[in-house]
Amino acid sequence: MRARKPIPTRWLMTDERMGDALWTALGRLPPGSGVVFRHYATPPTARRALLVRVKRVAQARRLVVVVAGGGVGGADGVHGGARTKGLRAWPAHDRAEALAGRRAGADALFVSPVYATRSHAGEGGIGPLGAIRIGRGLGIPLIALGGMTERRWRRLRGFYGWAAIDAWVV
Repeated sequence: MRARKPIPTRWLMTDERMGDALWTALGRLPPGSGVVFRHYATPPTARRALLVRVKRVAQARRLVVVVAGGGVGGADGVHGGARTKGLRAWPAHDRAEALAGRRAGADALFVSPVYATRSHAGEGGIGPLGAIRIGRGLGIPLIALGGMTERRWRRLRGFYGWAAIDAWVV
């Protein structure tokens, strides 16, 4: 499977909990990194306005933006089931989701949660080996998500890249 655009190795996952720390996190991403714009709970009009601001920062900093939950308008791709001519990222919490991503033509699988994370408080991670098993043999780059940092990613084997929220804010 060939990506329609280069796939970043470092990703920021956005959501409402970030508040103004979103702008700090965007500023910390190295050029060429990716942003998965989520903000599912934000009302549609406010979500579109926020996406426009994020895309403006992303363009200036040479970041790739994929949008989850619809409202792609001018983004570089999607995260999940929406149709796109751009990059298609796909969430994979288990093997069935990874296989669904492959059938949908995913360019990258976001496998999670590798480690315990604040986003899923009280749940443990599946660990590096469990995460690798989810995407093994599918021929799709795996992005490690869940309690990730640059340092943890560098110690992992078999992952093309990593994604986080807190690692870019703290």
